[in-house]
Amino acid sequence: MIAAWLLSGLGLLILLLAGDALVKGAVNLSLRIGIPALIVSLTIVAFGTSAPELLISIKAVLDDVPGIALGNVVGSNTANVLLVLGVPALLATMHTSECNTRKSYNHMISATLLFIALAYRGVFDWIAALALLAALGAMLFDAASDALAHQKDGAACAGSEEDDLEGVDPDMPTWRIGLFLILGMIGLPLGAGLLVDNATIIAKEFGVSDTVIGLTLVAIGTSLPELATTVMAALRRQADVALGNVIGSNMFNLLAIIGVASLVGPIHVDPEFLQFDLWVMLGASLLLVPFVYLKQNLTRLWGIVLTVLYATYLFVVLAG
Repeated sequence: MIAAWLLSGLGLLILLLAGDALVKGAVNLSLRIGIPALIVSLTIVAFGTSAPELLISIKAVLDDVPGIALGNVVGSNTANVLLVLGVPALLATMHTSECNTRKSYNHMISATLLFIALAYRGVFDWIAALALLAALGAMLFDAASDALAHQKDGAACAGSEEDDLEGVDPDMPTWRIGLFLILGMIGLPLGAGLLVDNATIIAKEFGVSDTVIGLTLVAIGTSLPELATTVMAALRRQADVALGNVIGSNMFNLLAIIGVASLVGPIHVDPEFLQFDLWVMLGASLLLVPFVYLKQNLTRLWGIVLTVLYATYLFVVLAG
């Protein structure tokens, strides 16, 4: 069992490092060959940072442990709101009242409702995959259109300048770009394999379902990059980055990860998801309404509330 825990941790570490390497390599290669920074930020960076979750979900589908695939996404979305925003708020107040994230938040809620509706079919198959990916395409097109319109109006568009893209290095040599890409493409499937295989062993040893492991161990692990980004954004008083990171990550988790994984093979929905976890995910998402619509700041008190809610959710999941 100690080996399983250690290998799970190693798999997670490899995933995080490989995902970061892939993003750095892909971003610098794309800008080197002339792809606009705006397009890079909306596509390559977004997909690259979701690569660990995507590889885990695909591996889980191939290994016939769909609970890890769905638990990873549903658990990550819940953790992103309650944990990833809660912990940084304990460190510093985030002035979310100054952010205008209504449109992207509406997209996230729409994606959440679509996901829940498709889950009630009992399986995410190719039909559900096409619906999710079509919604993703529509939302990306809308985001790109808005960003281009703001640029034409002369407004500053967050994320549209090369300097705002994480991992950009104009002086990075070509061999290093290639090395990052190779490490990312090798490390992601390797890390996903280690994490899924050993998480399954842990689940069997403790007599819990793969769904519970997906909702807890795997979900928290794959939310660590978002947590790190949001903590730094809070300390730098960049509330828009913190809130936008969570909203964007949640939307991609639902539409892109399950959308692609469902094309690999059908993902059957455990009844527990329909009765509890999906509604917790939706409820957590709705907790963002005061910060998006009512101009509330994410204070330390809110940080305590969100963190306690997440701890309670973990207790209920593990106790069940």
